[in-house]
Amino acid sequence: MSNLSTGTTAAAEPAALGARPRRRGRGLAHGLVDDLGEKIRSQQLRPGDKLPTESAIMQAYGVSRTVVREALSKLQAGGLVETHHGIGTFVLQPRAAGMFRLEGSDIATTVDVLAVLELRISLETESAGLAATRRNEEQLAAMRGALDDFERNVAVAGDTVAPDFRFHLQIAQATGNPYFADIMSHLGTTIIPRTRITAIRNHDRRGEYLSRVNREHEEIYAAIARGDPESARAAMRIHLTNSRERLRVAQEAAQRDAEAPVHGGGVSST
Repeated sequence: MSNLSTGTTAAAEPAALGARPRRRGRGLAHGLVDDLGEKIRSQQLRPGDKLPTESAIMQAYGVSRTVVREALSKLQAGGLVETHHGIGTFVLQPRAAGMFRLEGSDIATTVDVLAVLELRISLETESAGLAATRRNEEQLAAMRGALDDFERNVAVAGDTVAPDFRFHLQIAQATGNPYFADIMSHLGTTIIPRTRITAIRNHDRRGEYLSRVNREHEEIYAAIARGDPESARAAMRIHLTNSRERLRVAQEAAQRDAEAPVHGGGVSST
C-alpha cells in the first residue's frame, strides 16, 4: 500500500492494499489483523495515515464487513489504530517499549483476572461518570454502534469480546482524559472476564450469560446518554461487580468439576 501523508483523509485504492490470500484455521479476522498490523509495524502504514474504508478492505481481502469490524476492533484494542466515528480509522504512533501493558500471558489465572476486575471497578466507575458529563454525540453514537454489534453477535453466536471491549474503550475516550483510554488500550481484550470462563461454553448458558451482560451495558449507556453521572457510575459498578461474581462462581464450579471423582473405578487427576 502506498504511504498516505499524515492527516490525509483520502482512502487508498483496494488494489494498493496488497492483500494476502484468505487464511483458514486461526480465522479471517486474525489473518486481517496480522496483515494490517505487519503493514503498520513495517511503516508501510505510518502514524496519521487513514486506513481504507471498510468496503475497500472487504473488497481487497474478500471478507465480510463483520470480519473487517472485528479486525479493526482488535487493532484498536492493541493500540495500533484509532477510529473517529464518521471520519475514519487512523494509524497511531507506536508505543514506546517501556510503556505499561498487560499481555494475555501476564493474566494467566482466574486470580489475575479477578485482580484486574478490581482495578477496572475503580477506574471505569469514574470513567462512566465523567463520560456522562463530557461525551459528545459522535462518542455516544460510537457506544451505540458497539452495543448493536454486541447484540447482533449474541444472536448469531459470533464474537462478542471485541464489541464488548470497544464499548468500554469508547466510554474511556468520552471522558476527555486521554489517560483513561490509554490504560484501557494497554490492558486490551484480556480484561474481558469471559475469555477465561470455561463454564459458559454450553450454548444455552452462553446466551443467557451474554443477555445479562447486554442488559447491564444498556443501563450504563442509558445513564451516559441522559447525562446522569451518578447513575452511570452506579451502573458501571454493578456491571463490573457482577462480572467479578460471575467469574468467581465459574471458577468454583470448575474447581468442583476438577476435584470430582471419576465414576467407573477411576480417580480424578490432581
